[in-house]
Amino acid sequence: GCDRDDILAAVDEAIEDGVDVLSLSLGGNPGADFSEDPVSLGGYTAALNGVFVSTAAGNIGPNPATLSNGAPWLLTVGASTSDRRFAATVKLGSGLEVDGESLTEPKDYGKEMVPLVRDMGDGQCTSESVLKAQNITGKIIICEAGGGVSTAKAKMVLRAGAFGMIVVAPAVFGPVIVPRPHVLPTVQVPYAVGQKIKAYLEAESSPTANFIFKGTLFDTPRSPMMAPFSSRGPNVKSRGILKPDIIGPGVNVLAGVPGVVDIVLQPKEVMPKFDIKSGTSMSCPHLAGIAALLKNAHPTWSPASIKSALMTTTETTDNTKKPIADVDGTQATYFATGAGHVNPKKAMDPGLVYNLTAAEYIPYLCGLKYTDQQVNSIIHPEPPVTCDKLRKLDQKDLNYPSITVVVDKADSVVNASRAVTNVGVASSTYDVEVEVPKSVTVEVHPPKLTFKALEEVLNYTVTVKTAAVPDGAIEGQLKWVSSKHIVRSPILILPGTGEEDTTEAAAPSAQP
Repeated sequence: GCDRDDILAAVDEAIEDGVDVLSLSLGGNPGADFSEDPVSLGGYTAALNGVFVSTAAGNIGPNPATLSNGAPWLLTVGASTSDRRFAATVKLGSGLEVDGESLTEPKDYGKEMVPLVRDMGDGQCTSESVLKAQNITGKIIICEAGGGVSTAKAKMVLRAGAFGMIVVAPAVFGPVIVPRPHVLPTVQVPYAVGQKIKAYLEAESSPTANFIFKGTLFDTPRSPMMAPFSSRGPNVKSRGILKPDIIGPGVNVLAGVPGVVDIVLQPKEVMPKFDIKSGTSMSCPHLAGIAALLKNAHPTWSPASIKSALMTTTETTDNTKKPIADVDGTQATYFATGAGHVNPKKAMDPGLVYNLTAAEYIPYLCGLKYTDQQVNSIIHPEPPVTCDKLRKLDQKDLNYPSITVVVDKADSVVNASRAVTNVGVASSTYDVEVEVPKSVTVEVHPPKLTFKALEEVLNYTVTVKTAAVPDGAIEGQLKWVSSKHIVRSPILILPGTGEEDTTEAAAPSAQP
């Protein structure tokens, strides 16, 4: 973490230096008011000065309501997988071959089968004395998740004389593997694969195994997929703003580093300058870099316009043309993906954008029932305001690229207003397409937008009608479609008043 004053000073210095984009891979308290959170405070000042700010959603997923950096002037980025794998296979004595991943791939590795054993202690390989007492010399040992990081376990296992190690990932990670460099040949496998290996081990009197290292492979099916650790919505302090905004690559990213943690170097070996990293701290700079490309291509665009271009051009399906999945195999919700997975090429030419100035967030803050002192602490150094003298803006009416409405009673009719700016083709017509479940009705007026010039702004209203208060979140989408562009916005319909905090669930988190 970083000190509050240091964060704010760094942002001020960056603004002074004339930067266009900031990447802030800094977490925080999901329940903190925007007036107390240094990233929100610094991010507003940045937006006021025309600086785009990309932030990390956090790594406390898949629990709900764990997301940090939920202010609407920030781009909040969740993490997804890519189609790349560092492939390795565990071959069992029965002939069964099961897949995992490995960053420890020796050049000269024998093909002969060796004994396979489990840790006779807690199963997690946490006691070096137990490992040495059971005689694992020359054997492959399987280690369950828990009890410390696998790189530390590998050192103990090696000192106890093991030939290799199989690391079983936590169940919460699903099929996602976050491989680390180990000091001996190691294959990391998903939880379900680990159970197959354990079943074989327990059924055989003399189980054996070996590893087959396959190097780097691409085109892994069901990519991108949600990262298990990526923090999820709803947005605790502003339920009417869908967060995260977007997802991008954040699993097994090749990153420049000052040194690789837990690596053991041989004599005269040089410390690597790169490592494989995972976290929303990796997806955040991906989006910052894409935002910089957008700013270069469109130097007059505001931070809000850049955010809109990123969010309205996302992908919602994976490389098998199925909806982006969560780690349990179900379709990922908007609270995981936000608008979807970034598509840099499409973002360059979005057609329409939802623009906002920094000043337009002030009525929104007043609408959140922040005190004058809180609002003024956020908008400083702008002149102080008095909320009672200002028009208050409901969250649903902030000109945001996603649309969230809250239904608090049966037979509700809720309107949300939006304005879009034409940045595509000067003379163009867009027709609306709405997809929502049959339990709700969504109407858009007008259903057609006809632009005559670039930078022209047209308004529309979304009307949501429900017969009953929904039991949970209802998801849909709105598209403005022209002959050249599709401008998509998620629609999220939530039960409740929109004012209450959402408490964090007590499910286990998946730290990268």
